[in-house]
Amino acid sequence: MAAGLHKGSMHVEQDPEAFNNGDFRKNLDDDGRPKRTGTWVTASAHIITAVIGSGVLSLAWAMAQLGWIAGFGVLMAFSFITYFTSTLLTDCYRAPDPITGRRNYTYMDAARAHLGGRKFQLCGLAQYSNLVGISIGYTITASISMEAVKRSNCFHHHGYRNHSECQTSNNPFMIIFACIQILLSQIPNFHELSWLSILAAIMSFAYSSIGLGLSIAKVASGGPARTSLTGVPVGVDVSGMQKVWKAFRAIGDIAFAYAYSTVLVEIQ
Repeated sequence: MAAGLHKGSMHVEQDPEAFNNGDFRKNLDDDGRPKRTGTWVTASAHIITAVIGSGVLSLAWAMAQLGWIAGFGVLMAFSFITYFTSTLLTDCYRAPDPITGRRNYTYMDAARAHLGGRKFQLCGLAQYSNLVGISIGYTITASISMEAVKRSNCFHHHGYRNHSECQTSNNPFMIIFACIQILLSQIPNFHELSWLSILAAIMSFAYSSIGLGLSIAKVASGGPARTSLTGVPVGVDVSGMQKVWKAFRAIGDIAFAYAYSTVLVEIQ
């Protein structure tokens, strides 16, 4: 495609013959937007990053609180919910026809095309509330993790008896993490950094392997690693009220680990 740039102007001349021959259209999708350049590798990296999030690190604790029966049942319930919502969003990717309709590039586009009006506004409120909650959860999780690393290094340096010297607040780490997020959000076309998705997928496998390795090491050490069908017994380690509270917290941790469908439309 021949193009010339006028001096002192940002106007770009386009060759009409090249446009008519299809040289310009080959860089566009069937709806006139820039052609999608994703591959099965980048799509798989996005999916792995979304499915194997940091929420998997708390699944072992959640299963210990709920037990094998309730824990497995909650896992299967949220798996079915994720499968159902993912299938629904996949069918809503094009509108009005799911095969030949116009593409919806975001969740809000799909809600506007299929619902509209007040329902569209309610879906937007629900989505942004969910995103805010997830962002807060990741910020708290990251700050607690960084604070735990600092406290662990302090124990190794000063010994486990000096607990007062190793007490620290996670508020500075929360502020640091938030500042880094604000800085990274200023990068233009952040979603087009394919190497970042591959790096995130590698990190997902890394901390999942860490959690699995620690669980295997705990069992192999021969220590008091108890499991039960109903979770932590009441009256031994926790009271009845603590059991209920930790059970609801475990259900919340499992729900936090299933956030895949939130970004499914964007991955498509």
